[in-house]
Amino acid sequence: MSESTTPAVPFDPPVRHPIHLEVTDDLERNRLTVFFRLILVIPHVIWLTLWAIAAYLALLVAWVVGIVMGRVPDVLHDFLAAFLRYQTHVYAYASLAADPFPAFTGDAPYPIDLEIAPAASQNRLTILFRLLLAIPALIVLYVLQLVAEVVSLLSWFYALVTGNMNRGMRDLLAYWLRYQAQTGGYILLLTSRYPSFSDD
Repeated sequence: MSESTTPAVPFDPPVRHPIHLEVTDDLERNRLTVFFRLILVIPHVIWLTLWAIAAYLALLVAWVVGIVMGRVPDVLHDFLAAFLRYQTHVYAYASLAADPFPAFTGDAPYPIDLEIAPAASQNRLTILFRLLLAIPALIVLYVLQLVAEVVSLLSWFYALVTGNMNRGMRDLLAYWLRYQAQTGGYILLLTSRYPSFSDD
């Protein structure tokens, strides 16, 4: 009597999120720049604030065009993507998730960096109600932000003493940065995919 064998069901690997965080940080930290980090980040905060004003004006245009065409134009998508990348670099630097002083352009490589997929078609209805749809993700992001602030403070002391970043702390901050970037990308109409709790 032969046993019946069930054919194997093909397994499709999960599709990576269109906004993906790449971490190449080596965990080394300069004690001097760690000590003065909040002062050193001030020029970036000023530039990020100015860029944010332009980004939100561009978002308003992208929102109207997206509702009409079902797609954000490439030029607006690229501008908003560069803003999101730069914002991630600044937050990574300020929180000690990364150590090098970021470039001001948003397109230079960084130890905590974003890969953002090109513009794609989106559902017009989800574009129309994007801010309402993002509320649950924003609530989760608020909680992660509180955790990140505590971890960042603890990592400041740790890096000052050891000259290195604790891997667990860095990974927690990277998790927050990834979720923040995916939430920001969803709101900025860079993707129609909702923020993910996993890397995929």
